[in-house]
Amino acid sequence: MAILVTPETRILVQGITGDFGSRHARLSLDYGTQLVAGVTPGKGGQSFEHGTHKVPIYDTVANAAKQSGATVSVIFVPPPFAADAILESIDAGMDLVVAITEGIPVNDMVRVKHAMRGSKTRLIGPNCPGIVTPGEGAQSHGGCRIGIAPGYIHKKGNVGVVSRSGTLTYEAVWQLTSRGFGQSTCVGIGGDPVNGTSHLDVLKMFNDDPETEAIIMIGEIGGDAEELAAEWAAVHCKKPIAGFIAGATAPPGRRMGHAGAIVSGGKGTAADKIAAFKAAGIAVAETPSVMADTLLRHWGKA
Repeated sequence: MAILVTPETRILVQGITGDFGSRHARLSLDYGTQLVAGVTPGKGGQSFEHGTHKVPIYDTVANAAKQSGATVSVIFVPPPFAADAILESIDAGMDLVVAITEGIPVNDMVRVKHAMRGSKTRLIGPNCPGIVTPGEGAQSHGGCRIGIAPGYIHKKGNVGVVSRSGTLTYEAVWQLTSRGFGQSTCVGIGGDPVNGTSHLDVLKMFNDDPETEAIIMIGEIGGDAEELAAEWAAVHCKKPIAGFIAGATAPPGRRMGHAGAIVSGGKGTAADKIAAFKAAGIAVAETPSVMADTLLRHWGKA
């Protein structure tokens, strides 16, 4: 099994007719993802065609979900409208919403977080690369690819990957695949200061997943999400974990890359996060190039 999504999960794309959404919809279809509907207001009744695929387009998420059986939505909607797109999926009762959009105003995301209270919907992101659960086929085709991650680097296996950084997610995945170790599920949670799912949330899922035998957890400066996850793992997680923290050289008060990657008030430093990892028994990679090797040594597979 896997976490969050499986090769059978039915997906709809909000913003499927835009340049970014259409490009990645095609790549997901090529990967074997069960992409069953698109949503673009005003274009209901049309279809999104790619090869032998003909994906119906609807005006609303509620109608798309009802007609197609989709339970997960991925959002490729421009920043000014992305929060409303998330809210529409929450109102439609989607199980999972994956928001790829970067640059959503923080105030908009605060409004979204408030609306999510008491709802069944889980949000991944925003400003994230999405989720991949690799399949069994050649280059793991036949899996579930939601978002923008390159599908070909993945391989079905037993290592869970969770990361705030898209690029470092891909690096960790490729290192594992190159060494013959596949992934159960790879989750990019995004680098914005207000997001839907944390390291800790995903760590708990990996801990409960019998298919996931080891974990790579990638963090970066800013906030305390990594420390909270490490504190929980020290007590509850018996699976080997390797970690990496990006931003060790960032000066305090200056945002580095992601909106949430900023050290302020003396909190959220790389040193604090690395210390928390080590105290929890998490093996720490000194550089991004050794993330997989660090895990394999810690796991006894090197």
